[in-house]
Amino acid sequence: MSSPTPDALLGPADIRELAAALGVRPTKQRGQNFVIDANTVRRIVRTAQVRPDDVVVEVGPGLGSLTLALLEVADRVTAVEIDDVLAAALPATITARMPERAERFALVHSDAMHVTDLPGPAPTALVANLPYNVAVPVLLHMLATFPSIDRTLVMVQSEVADRLAAAPGSKVYGVPSVKANWYAEVKRAGAIGRNVFWPAPNVDSGLVSLVRRTEPLKTTASRAEVFAVVDAAFAQRRKTLRAALAGWAGSAAAAETALVAAGVSPQARGESLTVEEFARIAENKAAENKAAENKAAENKAVGDEAAENKQENTA
Repeated sequence: MSSPTPDALLGPADIRELAAALGVRPTKQRGQNFVIDANTVRRIVRTAQVRPDDVVVEVGPGLGSLTLALLEVADRVTAVEIDDVLAAALPATITARMPERAERFALVHSDAMHVTDLPGPAPTALVANLPYNVAVPVLLHMLATFPSIDRTLVMVQSEVADRLAAAPGSKVYGVPSVKANWYAEVKRAGAIGRNVFWPAPNVDSGLVSLVRRTEPLKTTASRAEVFAVVDAAFAQRRKTLRAALAGWAGSAAAAETALVAAGVSPQARGESLTVEEFARIAENKAAENKAAENKAAENKAVGDEAAENKQENTA
């Protein structure tokens, strides 16, 4: 592998020059804040533990600061960019600044939420400076869609980082915490100052590391079934689970039955439960539904048989 030139990464002057040439102004609508510090993007790559054999997918590459740093180390990088102007310009930036690695780069011009496949080998890592307004749904979509992603490091708003990495019992533990933990072991991996961005955001940023579970969660419930319980539990997080899950289960009594069967107190609240406990609740509701279906089928069979006998007797 040939080494990139020392000045290949983008600095503050490079970013502003590129933006001016493209007529680009970062927009709040898309949560755009461009990283202008080469040391920061190299730190992100190191923290992500990107290896020479990695196939990295990056969401929201912008002008290419992090993309170039990833290409210094990874085998391949695929960037997903929704912005028309930025998507059109990025390949030229890569070719101009890192020509010896340009063939290792691919661009997907799309909304990351709509991406279901990527060119080339399956991605092994996700590294991204995620737009703050869509960070959680994009992260969860990518983890669900690409099970080959083993390691993830995302830079997000500090409060979002706290929620993703929160443990049960924490005040900020909620839907993002549980759903992220369904896929991976999650932890905070550092803080990022505001002065490394252009424009400087009015919020702090944090790094979150997600290492995919070596074995999927052991449960007979599907991801959709478990996530339905999670959504219901936190939709009314101040209520006890017996009350919060009443709509999901069909009644408060049915919710209590599923909770007790799962070994969870009906008086508990969602913020105290692990993802494994949510899975057990979903399993017991699914089992209860199956039993009800079987009972209904059995009753129908008995009814059909009785009707046939009556018809025979009449004849």
